Amino acid sequence: MSLIGIKRAYEPASGQDGLRILVDRLWPRGLSKESARIDIWIKEVAPSDALRKWFSHDPKKWTEFKRKYGAELEKKKDFVSKIKSLEREKKKITLVYAAKDTGHNNAVFLLEYMRK
Repeated sequence: MSLIGIKRAYEPASGQDGLRILVDRLWPRGLSKESARIDIWIKEVAPSDALRKWFSHDPKKWTEFKRKYGAELEKKKDFVSKIKSLEREKKKITLVYAAKDTGHNNAVFLLEYMRK
């Protein structure tokens, strides 16, 4: 059985995280590579700059963000497949993101998208 978790980059890494994959386009502000303990950075799976700026983590735009990001992910299937392959190989992975909003961010939707 494999598991995928999500975690904010500013939360301490733990052994329970498994393989830590950063899924943001930008490196988390103010966080060193040592303290972030990111194993792989797959920035290509993140929302486009235009979509990220439009969304601006506004919960009122969440439904539309998911629709637009889902359309972008349909064009990035190689990167989504890479994450799924890592999940099968490692059994436990954690999608890491930097957003303050823990309920409305690209990692939350990416996990939902991957479970479809």
